[in-house]
Amino acid sequence: MPEIREKVDICVVGAGHAGCEAALSCARLGMETVIFTVSIDSIALMPCNPNVGGTSKGHLVREIDALGGEMGKNIDHTFIQSKMLNRSKGPAVHSLRAQADKAEYSRRMRKVLENQEHLTVKQAEVCELLTEECGNDPSKADEGMHMRRITGVKTYTGAVYECKAVILCTGTYLKARCLCGEAITYTGPNGLQPANHLSDSMRSLGIELRRFKTGTPARMDGRTLDYSKMEEQFGDEKVVPFSFSTDPKDVQIDQVSCFLTYTNEKTHEIIRANLDRSPIYAGIIEGTGPRYCPSIEDKVVKFADKERHQVFIEPEGLHTNEMYVGGMSSSLPEDVQLAMYRTVPGLENCKIVRNAYAIEYDCIDPRQLYPSLEFKNIKGLFSGGQLNGSSGYEEAAAQGLIAGINAARSVVGKEPVVLDRSQAYIGVLIDDLVTKENHEPYRMMTSRAEYRLLLRQDNADLRLRQIGYEAGLVSQEVYEATLHKKEQIEREMERLKNTVVGAAKENQDFLKAHGSAELKTGVSLAELMCRPELSYEMLEEIDKMRKPLPEDVIEQVEIEIKYEGYIARQLRQVEQYRKMERKRIPDDIDYNDVGSLRLEARQKLIAYKPVSIGQASRISGVSPADISVLLVYLEKYKNNK
Repeated sequence: MPEIREKVDICVVGAGHAGCEAALSCARLGMETVIFTVSIDSIALMPCNPNVGGTSKGHLVREIDALGGEMGKNIDHTFIQSKMLNRSKGPAVHSLRAQADKAEYSRRMRKVLENQEHLTVKQAEVCELLTEECGNDPSKADEGMHMRRITGVKTYTGAVYECKAVILCTGTYLKARCLCGEAITYTGPNGLQPANHLSDSMRSLGIELRRFKTGTPARMDGRTLDYSKMEEQFGDEKVVPFSFSTDPKDVQIDQVSCFLTYTNEKTHEIIRANLDRSPIYAGIIEGTGPRYCPSIEDKVVKFADKERHQVFIEPEGLHTNEMYVGGMSSSLPEDVQLAMYRTVPGLENCKIVRNAYAIEYDCIDPRQLYPSLEFKNIKGLFSGGQLNGSSGYEEAAAQGLIAGINAARSVVGKEPVVLDRSQAYIGVLIDDLVTKENHEPYRMMTSRAEYRLLLRQDNADLRLRQIGYEAGLVSQEVYEATLHKKEQIEREMERLKNTVVGAAKENQDFLKAHGSAELKTGVSLAELMCRPELSYEMLEEIDKMRKPLPEDVIEQVEIEIKYEGYIARQLRQVEQYRKMERKRIPDDIDYNDVGSLRLEARQKLIAYKPVSIGQASRISGVSPADISVLLVYLEKYKNNK
């Protein structure tokens, strides 16, 4: 039978948040790329919460932008409310969160994809990965394990796309099923077609799959809600953009309101009385759900002492009446959902437009991946997003971007870009996925980042623009602007440290007026700035040599000076960490030759194939003693080469 056969450089499977970033990065790096989606209408779909960013997730979006990704720009064009979270806390945990017009977000991202040079969008279900054998796996030679190389993909209609790399970004679509009480529908999110065939092809290649689940709350008809019984939640007066390339003046728009209400004991009684009808508690759901984003059933059972739980009513967009009921995701039957929601103040007469549901899907154990997000046993096959066992749009987009960059680099024989834990939240995210045992969907949190004082969202451009530039996704002009910003910051910090003010009357009066201790001797402006009651802005009154500077430069100067001692201490910790990361482990090492390694450590090292001593030391089951043995062996190995 005749068949369609095309040749491209890279195939991206899936067009969610991971797939969009992966495909755009490949195409922007000059690779002929095709992105497959089961539905063109699902490009950059937001099947759950209609927002981007939030605690720690805002950091990821800023880092994606600094590296040359699209998510930050897209939300800046399509948000309807924006808030900087955790303002009352230190700058390390400040996180931007924006409510999206979800239809507009998807529409704009689709437009970007469709107009990207070297990129083709194709509606088709990929059902088979095509590979060929390419030699033995040195670490598993005794088991006769063979490496394979990707050669292309095949769609359900029989079309073959030959390529040099494939990026899997299948999200929650693989063998997906949605559960609403006793009703089970074999669909992807939002009733879209699932991908039912690719899982079998992946298993046949030795890829280990598992079942995870996530959920989403109901959507209400906004006309049936009583907002007078809720607390109105406003956006920030002064909006901060996500993208470093967005002019702040362009995002000062009229914002919509969100609303806050609460569950109560009556709500909890209805839930408890119907737990036997919940697929989660009836044993129908096989997959593991996210601990940090529990369903309302889980909240009521696990936090039985709580009298109420927050419920956020958030608009889905400017051109729809649908309202998202944040905090009340559920898989209870439709009749129970309606009764439960109607006990919440303001929702007494609500009408449900879309029922809440849980969704189960196939995903991989990400320990099968290198930190580059390439499969260890299949050259040229990369994976990003919820397929890797993570949750969240931002986590997905971050992985898609890195997988895209590295797939493109693999095609031209370049070394992969790997961000470490001291460079970016993206580095923490990927390292956690590929190194640690995760038994539930992984969610990024600020507490996961050891060096979070250095990895702030405000300095993502200063940390990562150079990497994006060297990778080819950041333009010369943008990179030079970042270098100029860095220079301005350093120059102003130096000036403040070298500008001394004395005990003159006007200085003493200034300090007294701001409740600050008077001077007994001359001090630098930088020393005064370290006082918690004083700021860069306040000091203008006694800083006669000051010249106007951009706001983002001033922000960095203030943070760097006020937290200088803490930052210096964290930099020393990073240097120790990097020493371990610089000790590379050769690809062809055979751990069976390493004497004195404990059996558990040997098994874990063979399974994980860590790329450095640092990564090896973070593997559960590998002790400090095992690391010492490995270091001695590597020294001998290096000398014998």
